Amino acid sequence: MSNITTKDITNTTSSRNILNGITPHSHIKNLGLKPNSIEPEYFQLNGTSGMVGQIKARKALAIISKMIVKKDVMGKSILLAGAYSTGKTALAKGLAGELNQQILTTINKDGSSEEVQENVVPFVSFSGSEVYSLELSKTETLTQFFRRAIGIRIREVTELICGEVVELIIDRSITGGQKQGKLTIKTTDMETVYELGTKMIDNILKEKINGGDVITIDKANGKITKLGRSLSRSRDYDAMGVDTKFVKCPEGELQQRKTVTHTVSLHDIDVINSRTQGVLALFSGDTGEISKEIRDQIDNKVTEWKEEGKAEIVPGVLFIDECHMLDLECCAFINRALEMELAPIVIMATNRGLTKARGSEDITPHGLPADLLDRCIIVPVEKYEAKDLSMILKIRSTEEEVEINDEGLQLLTKIGQETSLRYSCNLLAVSNQISLKRGAKIVELEDVEKAYLLFLDSTRSIQVLKEEPIVQNNDIEMTE
Repeated sequence: MSNITTKDITNTTSSRNILNGITPHSHIKNLGLKPNSIEPEYFQLNGTSGMVGQIKARKALAIISKMIVKKDVMGKSILLAGAYSTGKTALAKGLAGELNQQILTTINKDGSSEEVQENVVPFVSFSGSEVYSLELSKTETLTQFFRRAIGIRIREVTELICGEVVELIIDRSITGGQKQGKLTIKTTDMETVYELGTKMIDNILKEKINGGDVITIDKANGKITKLGRSLSRSRDYDAMGVDTKFVKCPEGELQQRKTVTHTVSLHDIDVINSRTQGVLALFSGDTGEISKEIRDQIDNKVTEWKEEGKAEIVPGVLFIDECHMLDLECCAFINRALEMELAPIVIMATNRGLTKARGSEDITPHGLPADLLDRCIIVPVEKYEAKDLSMILKIRSTEEEVEINDEGLQLLTKIGQETSLRYSCNLLAVSNQISLKRGAKIVELEDVEKAYLLFLDSTRSIQVLKEEPIVQNNDIEMTE
């Protein structure tokens, strides 16, 4: 197998490409760091991160992620620079997973603990070409993306009634009048009887509340939540459903205060306050231009909430892929936006070297103006080694549910080294269809060979055009 190269392949066949809807980065969950450390670990097939290789870049982003959570890099910008197909977007997605994997442990009123996963930091991504819209100006589009990446965590104190249902009595009128009832509820320290109205009775019937259930009642809106069944009533029935949850009877006062946290973005607040339909404007998608006066009023209100302790500003991450597509006006706007008080962390990615900045004739590094580049912390992204390519292809075969033997995997790795990782991943899917065509369940060497000749990579396609141009320029006659 070591003697086989892409030039030795001679067999051909035909195939259909069936897409299964799996995205190129659907296997990536986080940066894959060691526990309580910023050191990356090499991926194992039974792991959960999905990241392979790029040890230096992953370590650099691990340091950035720690600083982001501690809010030490507000208004900073990071540039991921490297050749195409080296995993820049994958690194950004891994950073997003790293920021959003914090597990918060909450203690319920019944004494039980519950782990809740919360998105700690907002993460917004877009491509540099998305700013060129026919409906919105470039600055308005960038402003909306920037404000989407800034979260507002609003705290609200609600009063709850939490206890075990002792007795529930509902009187239904024969004449069809209003329903009436009484609810006896207790904790380990006290017991109280509440009069029930029609709305509360309907909610109780909807939730199927019975004696022995542990419930919470929101005094503001009357919402009833069933936490489970009391342990003291666990022997009331011989048979219980598998989904039956037993909890302890709550302790202390029946009426308790609970702090509820809502997280929204500044852009959501902008849209709600700038449209007559309010919250429904978020679902219509027609945000349009938002005036500066409305945004200034919202910023002042948010600052006021922050001073009163009602809200907390959570600067997020704005990821701009293909940032070399931004022109001088967009780069100047980003320069100014990074200096504002409410600014997210901007992470940009590009595969350009020395090239012209869009809108200028000047040759600049990575296609960015010198003033914006001077603000960036540049993280180099290196090409994958052979062992990394092989491991990534194994992960993709598992993700796409494709079985491939060792010889086929080695050839795909060789192809990835000579061409690109993206091309090898594409060949993996079509090779699977070729193997299914011949009635096999495992992709073998001959399937990869046939797929390689059926689908050209960019280098071979350019060579074909040089040898046999599709259109000869001298055959075209220009007429007035």
